[in-house]
Amino acid sequence: MSAGLAALLDDVAVLARAAAASVDDVGVAAAKAGAKAAGVVIDDAAVTPQYVRGLAAEREIPIVKRIALGSLRNKFLIILPVILLLSEFLPMLLTPLLMIGGAYLCYEGAEKIWERIAHHGEHGGAEQQPDEKTLVAGAIRTDLILSAEIMVISLNEVASETFWARLAILSVVAVIMTVLVYGAVGLIVKMDDVGLRLAEKDSKGAAKFGRGLVKAMPKVLTALSVIGTAAMLWVGGHILLVGANDLGWHFPYSVVHHAEEAAHHATGALGGVVGWTVNTILSAIVGLIIGGLIVAFMAVTFHRKKSHGETKSHGETGKPQHGEAGAPLGGAEKPHGETGTTAAAPPAGEVAAPATGTAEPEAPQK
Repeated sequence: MSAGLAALLDDVAVLARAAAASVDDVGVAAAKAGAKAAGVVIDDAAVTPQYVRGLAAEREIPIVKRIALGSLRNKFLIILPVILLLSEFLPMLLTPLLMIGGAYLCYEGAEKIWERIAHHGEHGGAEQQPDEKTLVAGAIRTDLILSAEIMVISLNEVASETFWARLAILSVVAVIMTVLVYGAVGLIVKMDDVGLRLAEKDSKGAAKFGRGLVKAMPKVLTALSVIGTAAMLWVGGHILLVGANDLGWHFPYSVVHHAEEAAHHATGALGGVVGWTVNTILSAIVGLIIGGLIVAFMAVTFHRKKSHGETKSHGETGKPQHGEAGAPLGGAEKPHGETGTTAAAPPAGEVAAPATGTAEPEAPQK
């Protein structure tokens, strides 16, 4: 009996060590996969704060929580099932789908720039309170694209693992990235409140730092808004460049890559930073061009639809309706020269009176 118990405990210990090793492997793989997507994570953190600008202070954290929950739904209900199934059965569709998302990011970034240019100075009064539902929906849509790139990059790092190992690793990556991104966003949007608390402290140093923090946060949020728009263009342009290269069109990516390499070799110790900056700028330019074309196409398309609808509505309004002036009231139109009134039928045996404007009837012959 004791020998059997010892053998059972030994088996349990072996299984525990194997489970611990598997957990360690998953953790290491998740860290490795997440590190590759760190650039997109930073962009995601820069993009999101712009969606809570203009909200009341007490609504900022609840909105961030709603966006974070939407991000988790994106990852676990949409992105993970789709990319795992596609990677298992139709891996060739991953790149085109990611490029569609990249084009959408380019469109969003270019649209924000166009709105700032086209509507600059139009609204001099107080800003209208943003619609929370619209803000959250827009943020979750943008998060869907950024999260998809994070997960696809992470998937490429663990492509050699089994299906269940990939599922476990990507699930860990999804949770960690969401916590990091939206935890950072929550801290950013509440820094002004932290500054107010510090400004009320008795310590002169803490109070001074708090006042400086309060003054700086509007500028920080404005800068993050600009960085977020640039990040949309950069990430979207980079997705399109890499996707086109993977699909066989190498020229655009090779131009950007050669420019990056040239900048890297020409700047010595700073080569890595300068090369990355060149790649980022060129990718953003590509994103701006593609996004601008999509914005122009959408504007022309919707303008035509709107003009067609207005023309049709105007044509229908111009038609005389029953009961309006000039509209027939009984069906058929009256002959030219008759009045709009209808004479009553004469009694039997009497001659009808001549119509107005007609010749006198001849006298009856005897």
